[in-house]
Amino acid sequence: MKRVLAAVATAVAATLALTACGGSSDPLANQPSGGAATGTPAPTGTIVIGSANFPESSLLAEIYAAGLGNKGVKVTKKLGIGSREAYYPGLQDGSIDLIPEYTGTLLTYIDKTAKQTTADDVYAALQKALPDKLTVLDKSAAEDKDSVVVTKDTASKQNLKTIEDLAKTGQVTFGGPPEFQKRADGLPGLKTTYNLDIKEYKSLDAGGPLTVDALKTGAVQAADLFTTDPSIKTNDFVVLDDPKSNFAAQNVVPLVTKSKADDTVKQVLNAISAKLTTDVLIDLNSKLAAPDKPDAAKVAKDWLTSVGLL
Repeated sequence: MKRVLAAVATAVAATLALTACGGSSDPLANQPSGGAATGTPAPTGTIVIGSANFPESSLLAEIYAAGLGNKGVKVTKKLGIGSREAYYPGLQDGSIDLIPEYTGTLLTYIDKTAKQTTADDVYAALQKALPDKLTVLDKSAAEDKDSVVVTKDTASKQNLKTIEDLAKTGQVTFGGPPEFQKRADGLPGLKTTYNLDIKEYKSLDAGGPLTVDALKTGAVQAADLFTTDPSIKTNDFVVLDDPKSNFAAQNVVPLVTKSKADDTVKQVLNAISAKLTTDVLIDLNSKLAAPDKPDAAKVAKDWLTSVGLL
């Protein structure tokens, strides 16, 4: 997947209509929260956790913060900083120690020439590409990336399980954001990788209500949606498998300052990653989008409790 973090922010924010924030019900809420990286090195013995400015990133940061705080690690938070261009310098100058990341987009941000697509290859290349002071801990199975989605009815009637199956059905009407028509891993990639031909492309939005409605009404037979979009679960959509890795892996992974990654930090964060799956993120994002607008810190704590990590 070649989309930049800003596209993730737009898509998730459009779906959830939430702002990234620290929660008042969180025991860490009295810690500093929000604001950009200052360039001032983080205090010794404290881990400063940052997040990008979209709900899923803030939620993951809250999960890291609650898990670490539960084990006695002193934590402060700087949530909703902005795009990778805004927070990555903070990791380099030491004003941020830890942030949730996505392997594929982080790799291509650091190494524009990177061509790896599979989860293990992307992760290995990322470990080598990072500057000496930074490291990534265990990657989770959770991914937030582009996917080809169809309705359950379409998948059942045409026996669709993979993008390759979709390609064999003949020309389809496809929907998604305008840029998907020209991106290397968009329609050109699907044509090269799976020989997918389309009858028509409907230029809609980046995983927003226009794309969802087009799928539901049959205006399109397939569409580009992000894998953690709550609408997938809400509408019983089917994400088609991508066995040839047209979309590069985007596993959620903790990016952390090496000097702050002691055994306790590694143990806590690796245990969290071991429990995170794409389905879990879909469920957590759905909870964030609930009518009562629950606090992200509460959603984080509830999940950690449910999996025995709090």
